[in-house]
Amino acid sequence: MIRELAEIVAVRDDSLRVSTELKTGCGSCAQQSTCGAGIISKAFSDRRAEFDVRKPAGEFQQGQVIELLLPEQALTQLSLMMYGLPLLALMVTAIGLGQFANMSEGWVILSAFLSFGLSFYGLKRWLHHRDVQVSQLLSVQQID
Repeated sequence: MIRELAEIVAVRDDSLRVSTELKTGCGSCAQQSTCGAGIISKAFSDRRAEFDVRKPAGEFQQGQVIELLLPEQALTQLSLMMYGLPLLALMVTAIGLGQFANMSEGWVILSAFLSFGLSFYGLKRWLHHRDVQVSQLLSVQQID
């Protein structure tokens, strides 16, 4: 399970509005003061995300800190889809047009990058509709 701390922003009848701090990949590295990524992460350190999660049984109050749990398998599947599908679209378009269409190399490259970009757009729209399903995978646990 992947664990993340969140603060309750609002309590509703069947859901909790929570806020988490968006973290960068680095934060504890010894080279943070000289690394470009570490310097950039300091500049954007106050970013927060808010979203709704299903309210479990129990008493919750605004301002309370809770723990969100996400199965590792769900994160792995979504990550593979987010990175793999655009690359697959790029490669299939490039190979398909290069082998079977009588197009110049420049048009093949442009078409491949267009399909790469369109796959990101399609994934964004599809995941926007699946957001409810992803948030249902989150488990809420009270911290004592």
